[in-house]
Amino acid sequence: MNVKKAIDMALNGLDAVGYRLDQYGVTSKVNRHTLIALAMAEQKHLEGEWDSLQARYGSQIRRVEGLVDRARGLARI
Repeated sequence: MNVKKAIDMALNGLDAVGYRLDQYGVTSKVNRHTLIALAMAEQKHLEGEWDSLQARYGSQIRRVEGLVDRARGLARI
């Protein structure tokens, strides 16, 4: 399942929950729009965390690759 399809399914589920809450009269602070906004904000937060992890570990991987290349160069001498 691709990410877009999973996100659409999750947002549809949140919309259904919000609709049910509206039917039960819970409308002051919780409604389908605030639930969807919360989910979208959390999605952006997780994307930022993922980018941070990729940057952190990507630089470490490049550093290790550089050390391996240097070791190979020294071994050839």
